[in-house]
Amino acid sequence: MRIILFTGKGGVGKTTMAASTALRAAESGLKTLVISTDPAHSLSDAFNIPLGPEPVEICQNLEGQEFDVYYSMKKYWGNLRQLLLTVFRWQGMENVLAEELSVIPGMEEGAAFMWIEKYYTENNYDLLVIDSAPTGETLTLLTLPQVTKWWVSKAVPFQSFAMKTIGKGVRKTTGIPLDKGFDELKNLLSKLENVHKIFSNPDICSVRLVTNPEKMVINESKRAYTYLQLYGYNVDSVIVNRIIPADAADGFLKNYTEKQSVYMTEISESFSPLPILKSYHTGEEVFGLDLLRKISDMVYGDKNPADIFHKINPYQISQTGDGYTVRIRLPFVAEQAVKIQKFGDELVIELGNRRQNIFLPKFTNYLILKNYKLTGDMLTILLVKE
Repeated sequence: MRIILFTGKGGVGKTTMAASTALRAAESGLKTLVISTDPAHSLSDAFNIPLGPEPVEICQNLEGQEFDVYYSMKKYWGNLRQLLLTVFRWQGMENVLAEELSVIPGMEEGAAFMWIEKYYTENNYDLLVIDSAPTGETLTLLTLPQVTKWWVSKAVPFQSFAMKTIGKGVRKTTGIPLDKGFDELKNLLSKLENVHKIFSNPDICSVRLVTNPEKMVINESKRAYTYLQLYGYNVDSVIVNRIIPADAADGFLKNYTEKQSVYMTEISESFSPLPILKSYHTGEEVFGLDLLRKISDMVYGDKNPADIFHKINPYQISQTGDGYTVRIRLPFVAEQAVKIQKFGDELVIELGNRRQNIFLPKFTNYLILKNYKLTGDMLTILLVKE
């Protein structure tokens, strides 16, 4: 099975790109499921077909699903939810508040992972297309396995045997399903780790960044790209959505399209060597199968959307001694042409009269640039503590 995850800043058109990709793949003969992990679901609107918490048939070879965290908890984690509800009520919370708090942080993303693990294990689909939440929530989703493992080790520092033994006694005397809730928590953790391995495999999973030719959107896309690479997820392309065709620009749009042209150059340079796919503004809202086909034709041309478009990590960050080494591929560049400056968590790389900004993880804000060296096509930058 192939998995393609779409992410980007809120409002850039992730849902449209995910829906059009899934439709094109299905019509090429691949049995496809498109699923939304965004709490603000709009996948139903894109297809103009009602979807629910279980897969619904959209057309031949294509099914769609919108996650519902409460439905998922009821289906998979009834005992864990009951345990949390009991504890919150015991602490004096009102029923409505206890119900809300029983969905612990990360459970929405955890629910998504449980379904994805299920579909991957059952292998009933050729392609899984994920319409993800905005960038921040997507990064939460992709880092959930590591965070959950740490949280469980700190919050439940008991041996499994002891927890089950104590839990059985507690359940018999109070009715609180402590042991069964703990079993469900362990099962969740195991499945999360399994899905992390799946997502980290570039032969299985690709992330596609959706962006617009606008300054704020581009900057967030750069940051997302940095973090996705840092966490080991393969980004195989960037899709630039809502480009206004130059021949359609007139009057007050003329200045806007001129700016877009500048931003398109910045996108090409910043994300090189990633393939840059383009979708032009259609002048109308995109919903329904006909318009989705039109979008997929623009984006993919004669390409197979299920293909892996790119699989080379352009840069890496690793710890060395008391600092961190950043390695960036810069082909066809002479060492004397490179000049680097660091401002907070941002590296500014000047190549002659061109400039490239790379956003680093936020912890590097407190590191200083010690030195850098270009060897072949690999630029090595050393960051150390002040």
